[in-house]
Amino acid sequence: MSSSKAEPAGGHGHGHALPWYQAHHFDSMEVQNHAVRLGMWLFLGTEVLLFAGLFLGYTVYRWLYHQSFHEASRLLSLPLGTINTIILITSSFTVALGYHAIKVGKQKACVGYLAFTIACAGAFLVIKFFEYKHKFEVGELPGRFFTAYHDFSPLGAKGANLYYAIYFLATGLHAFHVIVGASILAWLMVRVHKGKYGPHHYVPVELGALYWHLVDLVWIFLFPLLYLI
Repeated sequence: MSSSKAEPAGGHGHGHALPWYQAHHFDSMEVQNHAVRLGMWLFLGTEVLLFAGLFLGYTVYRWLYHQSFHEASRLLSLPLGTINTIILITSSFTVALGYHAIKVGKQKACVGYLAFTIACAGAFLVIKFFEYKHKFEVGELPGRFFTAYHDFSPLGAKGANLYYAIYFLATGLHAFHVIVGASILAWLMVRVHKGKYGPHHYVPVELGALYWHLVDLVWIFLFPLLYLI
């Protein structure tokens, strides 16, 4: 299913045509793949720094309002959070299977695994929607929208307000990354179906899988910090 189109070297200095997926300014696919992998890892590093700032803020405010954070976390739905964790761990496994499938030339299997991963992303977002909906209904929101004073002491309400600010910021940012990751996987799935990727050109699928693993990894940290501790 892989494409056999090629384009002229175009000033590359070689006497042979390049495959369509090799940029003319790279001497070989090995060099190109090394460059795009390095770029992806650098990008993932910036994403880690972004969430690290949120984790730091959480740590500081939890130390200042330990009891309030503990009480507020008890009001989250542990069953829904656990189900979402299982969903994301499963999706991380299936996207890895999809990457392996494209490496060995099983494009149809790759499409199936990517489709399942995208379905997991959708299920995660649906569950998160119901969690958010409940928070809006009971007034467990940040800032001036916080109205759940009956669940906390006057002093504890201030800490709970901060807790929900961090909760919505962290989980909302993570949900945005889930949407972006699922969109990337959907784009890759379509191109795999069209035969754009195969055993000789699979690095884009690898990079998409890496991004999805980051999405899963961030939730592995958010789940215990927000729901368990």
